[in-house]
Amino acid sequence: MTAAALPVERHGDSLWRRALRKFRRDRVGMLALLVVGSYAVIAAGVMLGWWATGWAEISGPKWAPVSAEHWLGTNIIGQDIFSRAIYSTRTAFEVGLVVAIGATLVGAVLGALAGFYSATWVDEIVIWLMGVLDSVPFILLVAAIAYSLQDSPWSMHIAMIVTFWIGTARLVRGEVIKLKGLEFVESAHAIGLNRLSIIFRHILPNTFHILLVQATISFVAAIKSEVILSFLGLGVKDGMSWGLMISESTFEVLAGYFNNFIAASVLMFGLVMAFNMFSDALQDALDPRTVKSP
Repeated sequence: MTAAALPVERHGDSLWRRALRKFRRDRVGMLALLVVGSYAVIAAGVMLGWWATGWAEISGPKWAPVSAEHWLGTNIIGQDIFSRAIYSTRTAFEVGLVVAIGATLVGAVLGALAGFYSATWVDEIVIWLMGVLDSVPFILLVAAIAYSLQDSPWSMHIAMIVTFWIGTARLVRGEVIKLKGLEFVESAHAIGLNRLSIIFRHILPNTFHILLVQATISFVAAIKSEVILSFLGLGVKDGMSWGLMISESTFEVLAGYFNNFIAASVLMFGLVMAFNMFSDALQDALDPRTVKSP
């Protein structure tokens, strides 16, 4: 690590410490983090096989009521609704994490390249690509990509990554345009570092606060999109999700059985709402305009 980058890194460390203290004082943000953490524990337990292992088994009669054996009753073919709803938490986290990481990485790389080479052909290509993707309504674009790649188990993930990177790229591009004129970047040029090293080792790490917030936003958007795509039959194929539960509940609601719909809707609402509040609190904590020295 060169001395040229040290002033910004020290400032960054100070910013992170102050942001952490501010976040800890945000009661809503801490409560949201606790709720998200609880969902994460549930998802981890499912992945490790601790619970919800029998989500696909027919363990009771058709539309069994709530009981000690079936905490939320059973669905139209006798599968336990509670196990299916818990298993769907794993699906939500899996999709959310893959899409958030993928979209953030793609947006960071393309945004950094566009910002560093602003007003050149590289910047024009990235801006043109963002404009083309933005011109198509979001859900139609995701559905079209997911449908065209439906033979792939990663079709839904790819579809969302292709559309979600745009917002991150725009923010990173603007930040890189600002950062590339600072003294530590000029010093890196002066000592002969190549451009890619300057971009990825010195400039991009200073946009991490933006990337972190954008990743949380992409996480929430991915969960909501997965529910929509699964409801339409373009999402999860081999497994269970809240979207599939809501889809199958459309027949049950007509017959007066609402447990399936309520279980999926409440769990999805709880995770999305908690993550939205966590994202807002994180954004406030990392905003350089509001983070003051103690």
